[in-house]
Amino acid sequence: MAPTRRDFVRQVTGGIIGTWALTAIPETSLARYIIANDQSVAGDDETFWQVVRDQFPLTHDRVYLNNGSLGPSPYVVLEAVKKAMTDIDISGEYGGWEAARPRLAKFVNVDESEISLTHNVTEGINVVASGLPLKRGDEVILTTHEHAGNALPWLNRARRDGIVIKTLKPAMTATENLNRLDDLITRRTRAIAIPHINCTVGQVFPGKEISRLGHDKGLFVFLDGAHGPGMLNLDLRDTNPDFYATCCHKWMCGPKGTGFLFVRKDMIGICDPVWVGGGMSTGWDMTTEPPRLEPLDPTAHRYDFGTQNASIYIGLGAAIDFIYHVGMDNIIRRAKGLAGYLQSELLKLGDKVEMLTPTEEQSRGFVTSFRLKNMAFDKFNEYISGKGFRIRVVPESHLNCIRISTHLYNNYDEVNRFLDEVRKVA
Repeated sequence: MAPTRRDFVRQVTGGIIGTWALTAIPETSLARYIIANDQSVAGDDETFWQVVRDQFPLTHDRVYLNNGSLGPSPYVVLEAVKKAMTDIDISGEYGGWEAARPRLAKFVNVDESEISLTHNVTEGINVVASGLPLKRGDEVILTTHEHAGNALPWLNRARRDGIVIKTLKPAMTATENLNRLDDLITRRTRAIAIPHINCTVGQVFPGKEISRLGHDKGLFVFLDGAHGPGMLNLDLRDTNPDFYATCCHKWMCGPKGTGFLFVRKDMIGICDPVWVGGGMSTGWDMTTEPPRLEPLDPTAHRYDFGTQNASIYIGLGAAIDFIYHVGMDNIIRRAKGLAGYLQSELLKLGDKVEMLTPTEEQSRGFVTSFRLKNMAFDKFNEYISGKGFRIRVVPESHLNCIRISTHLYNNYDEVNRFLDEVRKVA
């Protein structure tokens, strides 16, 4: 089980929340922590969730339903970043970014030696796609529902080295997806590299079972986790992939430009770093003949290098604490409840709507994708934007659909207003 907020704070900071993670908030500040005190909060407790909404600088003139692309940060994160940037420019000290590593490790229940700090999901995917020991003819399984960030690194590896990309066409249930995946594996398959939750229709794939299947077949298992942390109670020790890349600017509501790559301990020596710099090795010496590179850093730190922006990782610490103060279970109850309500109301429109997101409980999260039978997706986007809604449409994989993301700052009134517009069009 993921640690509670109280356990999390105690494990990481010894019971005292470090100043690197929580900015001292003046009474006049808009940043006010929401404390659920590890108690369950109902998904329809509008009083509580309105206070949560007030923590975000979102305008009330527009309904934001596109967290799957970019998650707005609460005031406490913005103030933490601003304070850190100011402090760094006053002192000239640029350390402190590494403090995010143990906090992230606790958040997903792994060892901090298995966490590499990246700037986005795509960066972590490139580390794995470029670094795995694959040769011409080796097969890697992706899906037909890939984001560019997962498709292009593997397609580029195929272009460079002649590996073979095979694709899984997602089914609507977890069991059928596992069966389809099993059917695709041959003697030449070396890796599975699919989304944990796809960006197109928000389908949650059974990560733990996929890891077990891949390992039983002797395969590398990589999960594109762009939508995992902050949407799921993510326990990577339990899910057990070899690699998991993600970002912190979506469902974690962290600063833009923060992310991490999980590399399981026994995989660190197998995935070879291609982009390197200061921090990737235990040392180097240019005065010897020939110049000498000492052994690589024994941790996942070998995959991140050079000067990092400490202020945004300090802000990331504040984002993680914010999530724990609200409560991850509470967030899931709220955001998934909003998505489930939206999906059920859309289904009531019958053949006027084509639902693309699975209705199976374990296969859906905070995202709902659908098509309207009588209006093209791009025309609907133009229409709904004019009504004050921000959504995303999905031309990828020729899906040509409408994607709605609900998160902890959204409410049922916003969803109902959106539904009213859909009903008018349909």
